[in-house]
Formats: sequence, C-alpha cells, structure tokens
Amino acid sequence: MFAYPKQAEFNRVVPKTKIFAHARAGRRLKDLFSAQVEQIVWKYKLAPETINLPARAGISEIQVFELTLKTAEFDGDILTTIDKAIPFPLLFQLVHGDRIRFAAAYKRPSEADSAKWVIEANFHTDWFHPSSLILHPLPVSLDLAALHEQLVRQHLPLPARPGESLRDQVARFLAIQTKEKQCQQLDTRLKQEKQFNRKVELNAALRTLRQEVAALASLS
Repeated sequence: MFAYPKQAEFNRVVPKTKIFAHARAGRRLKDLFSAQVEQIVWKYKLAPETINLPARAGISEIQVFELTLKTAEFDGDILTTIDKAIPFPLLFQLVHGDRIRFAAAYKRPSEADSAKWVIEANFHTDWFHPSSLILHPLPVSLDLAALHEQLVRQHLPLPARPGESLRDQVARFLAIQTKEKQCQQLDTRLKQEKQFNRKVELNAALRTLRQEVAALASLS
C-alpha cells in the first residue's frame, strides 16, 4: 500500500513472549499465536525523528509490524492482542507464502485516561500478490495524528463522506455491520415463519432495516 521512507526502517524481531507479557495473554491466545504466527517483525517506525512530522493528539509514533503467518487464515484476536500490548497506533503487513495483505485498527487515546488506548474496530484488505501492488508515498500530512488518520482510512471498506471525521466514519461502518447482521437474522426468521400476518410484519421490518443500511452507506 505505502512505500515507507528508508530512514523509517527498524527491522527488529519482536518476541511473542513480550507481546504475551504486555497483553496478559491467556492460554487460548498463546495457542493461536503458536498455530498461526511464524514471526513478528517491527518493520518501520514513523516518528518525528524518522519522517520529520511532529506528534499531536497523543500520537507520537506510528509503528508498522510485519507478521509472517503459518496459515492463510488468521484470527483477528491476534492483531487485537498486539494492539493492546503496544501503546502506539499500529499498521500491519501480513505475509503468507507469496501473498500479502494489510490491516489496521482504529485506535485512539482514551478520553478518560490518556495513558490508555481504545480499539474500536479492525480492518484488513484482501490478499495481494506483491507483483500486483502499487506502492504509494505516504500521504502529505502536517503531523502524525493527521498521517495516522489518512493511513487508517485506506483500510476502511466504506468511503468517507465529505468532511466526515475518521471517528464518525468508523461509527457509521460499525452501525452498518450491526444492521446487516439484524437483516440476516430477520431474513432467517422470515424463511421459517408460517403465519401470513407475521410474515408481513417481518417483511416490513426487514425492508426498513435495508433502507437504514442504504442510508448509512450513502455518501450524502
């Protein structure tokens, strides 16, 4: 996705044990890492001293981690665990064989406690073959907070509305996910329902939900 500056290269292996210690990982998570993750490398450090952008809004570094995976499928809890262990925004490059995909969380400093971080949603792209990738320079930004916002937006499957904040864009995406799940549940109930009057009610409710999804997905 991005051609990170040479001066931001870090290339240090991160032991899984350090992740476990900082995230207080239990047996299930340790087993997931063992089964699905071969290696974790801290690839890049985007910070004032490496890319000459000032810190702002609690964001003093953005780190890029590369995970070499043992399997093409991976559990999202793996990335959440790493995000919880590292007190900075993270971007992920996931590598399996000759394919790569990218992931990022919407992660922000807590309003109640600036020492803590809130992870509201995770996003990831499809798999790519490296030869098909077009790497772009980092977006032009005035500070690290603005850069982080632009980088995370690149991972969202929902385009932003004009003037929409990243926080509102993420909230709209999560609302769509919730309503789509409700649509699936209503559709299942509708197929199982035998009474005509009840079918009419369920159909009306399903139609309303679908209209709400369309309104949320609209760019206006």
